[in-house]
Amino acid sequence: MEALVIRDADVVDGTGADSYRADVVVDGGRIVSIVKEAAAAGCQRPKAVRELDAEGLVLSPGFIDMHAHSDLALLRDPGHAAKAAQGVTLEVLGQDGLSYAPVDDRTLDGVRRSIAGWNGPGDDVDFDWRSVGEYLDRLDRGIAVNAAYLIPQGTVRALVVGWDDREATPRELDRMRQLVAEGLEQGAVGLSSGLTYTPGMYAGNAELTELCRVVASYGGYYCPHHRSYGVGALEAYAEMVELARRAGCALHLAHATMNFGVNEGRAPELLALLDEALAAGADITLDTYPYTAGCTTLVALLPSWASEGGPGEILRRLTDEETAERIRHDLEEVGSDGCHGVPVDWGTVEISGVGSAALDAYVGRTVRESAALRGETPWTTARRLLVEDRLATAILQHVGHEENVRAIMRHRVHTGGSDGILQGTKPHPRAYGTFPQYLGRYVRESGVLSLESCVAHLTGRPAARLRLPDRGLVREGYRADLVLFDPRTVAAGSSYDAPRTPPTGIPYVLVDGRFVIEDGRRTDVLAGRAVRRTPVSG
Repeated sequence: MEALVIRDADVVDGTGADSYRADVVVDGGRIVSIVKEAAAAGCQRPKAVRELDAEGLVLSPGFIDMHAHSDLALLRDPGHAAKAAQGVTLEVLGQDGLSYAPVDDRTLDGVRRSIAGWNGPGDDVDFDWRSVGEYLDRLDRGIAVNAAYLIPQGTVRALVVGWDDREATPRELDRMRQLVAEGLEQGAVGLSSGLTYTPGMYAGNAELTELCRVVASYGGYYCPHHRSYGVGALEAYAEMVELARRAGCALHLAHATMNFGVNEGRAPELLALLDEALAAGADITLDTYPYTAGCTTLVALLPSWASEGGPGEILRRLTDEETAERIRHDLEEVGSDGCHGVPVDWGTVEISGVGSAALDAYVGRTVRESAALRGETPWTTARRLLVEDRLATAILQHVGHEENVRAIMRHRVHTGGSDGILQGTKPHPRAYGTFPQYLGRYVRESGVLSLESCVAHLTGRPAARLRLPDRGLVREGYRADLVLFDPRTVAAGSSYDAPRTPPTGIPYVLVDGRFVIEDGRRTDVLAGRAVRRTPVSG
């Protein structure tokens, strides 16, 4: 690996401090020297085998995506241009309580079916792992960006308890604790939950607290998709804060939004709740994406009772007329827990992807629009999609509020997470645009964040949450995971109409000191590896 000097860069180092001009020398995958302009004026400037003129560009640490759904995408397409082109050099996988390790053959089939809308069915992936460690080893074969992993609590529950709505027995709880400990020992950085997804939602707080105590003992963190982002959202946040307090566990709140009409303008209430807990000594961070629309699967909207037993049972209930009518009633009139207690508005539910090509005509339209074209009720259309697509349908939900998005991203414990689902014909633009969207729209155009503060939100702060001792800052001795961008032009190219358009203004991205993006183009470098949990020092 040849030495590189990045000449005359405006360094924004990830701490939030003011930028400075410097030459930065990279060698052996690390930052070996930083020579500031003042020092350079009085001494010989550093030389290297290769020089890069960074005049007019900002050099920052690589961005850390604290909430990614690239669990299969990285294996299917290790080049991973969707994230590398954004300046992402590390993603955190295993989100929302459902992923592909630890599993056995039986559990793997159910997990694959339940999150096909997130990641596709995986027919093009060789599932040659079962444990967390084996999955991380698979990543180590070569990927464009680094990846860390959260143990998915729903997957652990499916493996031990199954997909039924019941309490775990003492023996089952012991086995789940053991699996969490094993995953952490094998390198996972913490535990995730999806408490509006089956089977994770069937776990009571006592069970979750016991698992979080294991996480705390290893120095990891708990990352819950909590029980409501609509009706009862504030109560659900408070529930997680209290659970983490009882367990003595660090808490990272996933995609910490306040959505639906019931929460318009209520972000300050959430931030006040967090400030009170932080003042009392809690260790809390959160992530958000800089968009108002959410993204999930169509099946996720169903009431939890309809999802008990797993994907096969869901399909059976949907094809039974009487049971299907009960589901419709909960969705449209009561407000199902899967839809966060809010009666579904089919005009806000846009189909973003389908598993079956025969259903492509639905993509890009709301359920209400498709139903009108077919002359049927929205529930009839939604039900048909669920059954014919075998639960693989992905959706956007246009239920967010700009003022909430802006208020939360200003908070001192905020980090960036794309929650990017790469599957589907018309995915959410956040999968391809989150990080340049922060820098372009919310720094340059609207001034919601300063450049230095925003970079800290996307680099140094998440690295601290992940307990990474040598990443997330531009500092001598640190890993050379770096991004060079033009602050005058950086922007998300992706939009709701053209979600896979690459960003602009990010010409260079380095992972482990090697260019994965060079002159704005993806190289063939696969320098990323699994980033394993840093052991707790004795």
